[in-house]
Amino acid sequence: MKSTLGPGQAAQEVTSREPRRRVDGRLVVLLVVVALYSRGTLTGSLNPVALRTWTTVFVAIVIQALPFLVLGVLISGAITALVSPTMLARLLPKSPALAVPSAALAGTALPGCECASVPIAGRLGARGVQPAAALTFMLAAPAVNPVVLVATAVAFPGRPEMVLARFCGSLLTSVTVGLLWWRVGDQRWVERARRRMSSAGDGPRWLAFSSAARHDLWDAGGWLVVGAAAAATLQVLVPRSLLLAVADHHVLSVLALGGLAVVLAICSEADAFVAASLREFSLTARLVFLVVGPAVDVKLIAMQAGMFGRQFAARFAPLTFSVAVVCAVLVGRVLL
Repeated sequence: MKSTLGPGQAAQEVTSREPRRRVDGRLVVLLVVVALYSRGTLTGSLNPVALRTWTTVFVAIVIQALPFLVLGVLISGAITALVSPTMLARLLPKSPALAVPSAALAGTALPGCECASVPIAGRLGARGVQPAAALTFMLAAPAVNPVVLVATAVAFPGRPEMVLARFCGSLLTSVTVGLLWWRVGDQRWVERARRRMSSAGDGPRWLAFSSAARHDLWDAGGWLVVGAAAAATLQVLVPRSLLLAVADHHVLSVLALGGLAVVLAICSEADAFVAASLREFSLTARLVFLVVGPAVDVKLIAMQAGMFGRQFAARFAPLTFSVAVVCAVLVGRVLL
């Protein structure tokens, strides 16, 4: 029996089947409020010094990162509403060899959270942009935009080389992954996004702005709280001797912070403040954390699987992680 659903309804039905794995920011905020009100009970049952240390680290990270998170969310919503993928498609060259670096440079001027970069990449592919260029933009936009670089400068005061290293490492990662995907990637893996996005309407600009900003604020805010709590817990619960043992081993420290970036999944506008708090680790290891995080983490893998399919995510995530670690280490060796 043939389906009687129209194109828009079919697209909506396909979208509704996609898993949405995200941290609900409202739930996280509620948990934080409950924790604050139960502070007296916790103080009596836990080590007061450890609890004060945890609270200090947690609040410092959140307060420092929050203004940049809000600014990034507002700019991301404005970009979603005002800069259409069709405009970007017209500006990018047709040749993949030229389109890939052009897409990476376009990411420096278009701030946005990595949560927003995945659907934008899908829409770019649906509008005829080379898949490798669309994926390059997806990796570059959340990592090398001005908001992220300013946040990194604030998180690492007096260390401009850290800002330059993050910019170079992330830009090199996005271009390298894009060129590799152009040579070895199967373009059929991105056809799913083209089918999903081709029939989706843009809607009113004010609605696109409010929807994108609200989604990014709750989602990124929730992950910021989780990341800050994890960093504070790492500082308090993990023995300093173990932290120093891992931090003193170059390979272990790089892999540990790379894996931590994948698991924590912190928004790129806020991850620099978490990295700055991990003072036991070298600048190169913390650079790996900053380069890997916006490129591949658990929420991005879930979103990419929903947008492009599981086969794509199973190949793209390991490739991106490996390239990001190598590029960050190479840049760290030169600049840090």
